[in-house]
Amino acid sequence: MQNIPHIPVLYREVVEAFSDIESGIVIDCTMGYGGHSSMILEKNPNITLIAIDQDQTAIDFSRERLAKYGDRVSIRKGRFSNVIKEILEEVDASEIKGLLADIGVSSLQLDQKERGFSYESQTLDMRMDKEAPLSASSVVNEYSQSELEHILLEYGELRNYKKIASKIVQNRPFSSAKELSDTLKSEMPRGKKIHPATLLMQAIRIEVNDELGELKSLLHSLRDANLNAAKIAIISFHSLEDRIVKQEFAKWSKSCICPSEAFRCECGNNHSLGKILTKKPLMAQDDELKENVRSRSAKMRIFQMGKK
Repeated sequence: MQNIPHIPVLYREVVEAFSDIESGIVIDCTMGYGGHSSMILEKNPNITLIAIDQDQTAIDFSRERLAKYGDRVSIRKGRFSNVIKEILEEVDASEIKGLLADIGVSSLQLDQKERGFSYESQTLDMRMDKEAPLSASSVVNEYSQSELEHILLEYGELRNYKKIASKIVQNRPFSSAKELSDTLKSEMPRGKKIHPATLLMQAIRIEVNDELGELKSLLHSLRDANLNAAKIAIISFHSLEDRIVKQEFAKWSKSCICPSEAFRCECGNNHSLGKILTKKPLMAQDDELKENVRSRSAKMRIFQMGKK
């Protein structure tokens, strides 16, 4: 018997989002340990599910967890930005009725200190795919000061990014996430509910795994895929991701794409890909927040593909 990990974030909201899908294909772009996948399969007995993950540990676990659903499940290994392109070439787009992407590091990866995601870890890795060439060690110990400044500002939104980058360069090499976070503790923002090193670790992790590039690539593939019946649900965990999703969904919903200075519409006014179903992002309810503190930053936005 498997030791089933925690319940995934926004589990009720995810199940509800796809509850009206009677048949067809649902794609879970970030399968992880199979929490969302199993719930969707259980709630929608006539759908098939294609699950994607780049973490072999997660794949091994979820293959066993989802085995009871037989040929209703297909698991693919790789970055979802690449695998989604393969899937869109293989299947009829009209058969895809739903797609979920839970962006970011999983709780299980955070809890496995040997993976180097936690600020208490004795390693400095952070690769979601352990075979990927770029690790946190490479970023921290080999990037130039200006490159470090860029990721600390853009991905960590740290105001004193120059000072932090300078201190990293002055004190490296670092061999562990704990050593890094301890050394920079005095430079980290305080007064929030999160650990002072959270934004630092976030910035490095995003760089290592190209998380924002992955998200943008996924959204661009979906935009161009002619998915006239698919419901797209994206869960993000920080403002950078949420802003990308919000802005892309807004573009998808526009019927007129003429420049703002145009005197009148000349584009045909028929470019909308569908409609936004969540004017504001869905967030965890109080009982979930009490059970899972990591759900506090989760936001889900949903878009329904399909011309009017």
